[in-house]
Amino acid sequence: RSNLSQVLNMIDQYIESPVADSGLRRNWDVKEADEGIHLRMDMPGLGKEDVKVSVEQNTLVIKGEGNKDFEDYKAGPRYTSRIDLPDKIYKTDAIKAEMKNGVLKVFLPKIKEEERTGVFQVNVE
Repeated sequence: RSNLSQVLNMIDQYIESPVADSGLRRNWDVKEADEGIHLRMDMPGLGKEDVKVSVEQNTLVIKGEGNKDFEDYKAGPRYTSRIDLPDKIYKTDAIKAEMKNGVLKVFLPKIKEEERTGVFQVNVE
């Protein structure tokens, strides 16, 4: 089960570094299930259109930027998180993300054991 601890270590590193310009501390929640990892991140003040989730070379990148008129902040709330994913464990092309009521939920599905062989049959014509 070292995959989850690797991911958690990465998240911890990013939470400790004060990346959020507004000084808001990020609230993370991570749960590992047989089918994959569920991430939950509080991003108050942001809507679905303010958040981008992408995967760049095995790194899950979560960015959020609120509009300028948010409470007393000159620039709206900003969040940037980068989480390095262990190689060949998650289906990066099947990650799902949902933003609702200021909470971002991301699901990283695991590659099943039988899909992990790395052997692909090529059709010979």
